[in-house]
Amino acid sequence: MPFISGKQAFLQILKQEGVSVMFGNPGTTELPLMDGLAREPGIRYVLALQEAVAISMADGYAQASGGLAAVNVHVSPGLGNAMGMLYDAYKSGAPMLLTAGQHDQCFTVTEPILWSDLPPVARPYTKWSTEAHRLEDLPRIVRRAVKTALAHPTGPVFLSLPVDVLNAERDIDLGASTRVAPRIVGDRTAIDEAARRLARADKPLLVAGDAVAHSGAIPELIELAELLGAPVVTEGVASTCSFPFTHPLYIGSFPRLAPPIRAFLMQYDLLCSVGGDLFTLSLPSDVEPMPHGLDVIHIDTDPWEIGKNYAAVVGIQGDPKATLPELSEAVRRHTSKSGHPQAARRREAVAAAFAAERKEMEQKARDAANTSPMGSLALVHAVAQATPAGATIVDEAISSSAGIRHFFKCEDSKSFFGLRGGGIGWGLPAALGIKLALPQRPVIALVGDGSAMYTCQALWTAAHDSIAVVYVIFNNASYRILKQRTLGLKGFSAEDDVYVGMDIERPYVDYVGLAKSLGVPGERVEKAGEVSGAMGRALASGGPYLIDVRIDPHFK
Repeated sequence: MPFISGKQAFLQILKQEGVSVMFGNPGTTELPLMDGLAREPGIRYVLALQEAVAISMADGYAQASGGLAAVNVHVSPGLGNAMGMLYDAYKSGAPMLLTAGQHDQCFTVTEPILWSDLPPVARPYTKWSTEAHRLEDLPRIVRRAVKTALAHPTGPVFLSLPVDVLNAERDIDLGASTRVAPRIVGDRTAIDEAARRLARADKPLLVAGDAVAHSGAIPELIELAELLGAPVVTEGVASTCSFPFTHPLYIGSFPRLAPPIRAFLMQYDLLCSVGGDLFTLSLPSDVEPMPHGLDVIHIDTDPWEIGKNYAAVVGIQGDPKATLPELSEAVRRHTSKSGHPQAARRREAVAAAFAAERKEMEQKARDAANTSPMGSLALVHAVAQATPAGATIVDEAISSSAGIRHFFKCEDSKSFFGLRGGGIGWGLPAALGIKLALPQRPVIALVGDGSAMYTCQALWTAAHDSIAVVYVIFNNASYRILKQRTLGLKGFSAEDDVYVGMDIERPYVDYVGLAKSLGVPGERVEKAGEVSGAMGRALASGGPYLIDVRIDPHFK
């Protein structure tokens, strides 16, 4: 066993676990770790200027790479700054090892400056949260943390690392990796019952969730959908492309309000969710989103989600990649080798309906292009037309996201990433982590102006590390989503057309000037016809680039 310090042991274990990039923002309690990194060329340290930026970069990196993301923040205030974006990572299921430095244990009883008990702070948004108290325990704790982050259901874990543990030196065994094999096959009796019900249904609906993309099961879900001729809808708050936006059986995503969900589901007689959320809603309602009598088949890697809100007639814990082939084979047994006899007719009807919807959306985009300033739908359409094949789209356009799934040609599990948790400020930094994980793909981030101001420090990291992300700022000079929700209250604001604390003006933010001050070039666009040229210049620049587009603030 080698004579080794805690900081060296920690970094060597991370390398053995596959970590080559660490995101972070250091402080005094992180100095031993930073000192260790000075002699650890195998790990690239990506500096963020605020902890929320570091967390979101790691979130994006974890989702796009499919592996572990390592991120380090400062003691109590740093962890506090990180919590909002840690919530988003928790909801996205990002496998993340979050660490924070802690004071030397010899004087924590005195409650020194910046000290607090860190593990309870992180615990609500992590799978496991603990502190290392001895160097001898560090390898076991780190190995356990990595295994836990990567095991289904994946998610963040937190370790508090006291200064004395990182500085200590011992002869210790670094241990070895453990991985929990993810390909859990669902119960075969339940799979057969699900197939029987799908075969007998007149109007089945498939729901695709993030678990499909995370497990690489898009081809398997396509096979099931085509056997049945069943339409596929994606979950309402998705962080991935879990079914190709271009597939004839794709019909868009769920809304996030109960009445339209219920109206939509009234068309079907069986719902089969594959890793889909049922349902995350934006507002309360007297209307139940799930119609009475609609049977639910629910497949998920996380048993907590199965039947969480609505009882499942068949509940299956299983990995989509491993379970869907068995379900498709069972469907063949209950129908025919080529699938349901009505599959072709169903597919034709679904494709025609969504094509008509897309055509109507395109006409609305053309109409919105003629307004001054342009409508958000026109901007989405223009950016989509200028986006090269194989690009990855990062969506935090919030109230301007309509049309993204109609106009962009996202087709694989790495082609789209969206804000899952709802805590704004994710998009600017997450796009950087995604680009680092997918260096060969163009990455285009669609970000609302309100969201951009939460984590604008990410632009400095983009410039400092030359991370080639194209940012399109949807600038309506307001928190338009809040105005929309306030209007729905039918209260004083609706009567007086006064919205307190929801406008970003007096002064207006100069996003091009802001980006330039942080090292990122950019330009302002006023007309839809100018978007293509700006996108071309951005993509050709070879580095980060920001396009600020003033859009219509109208929201009624």
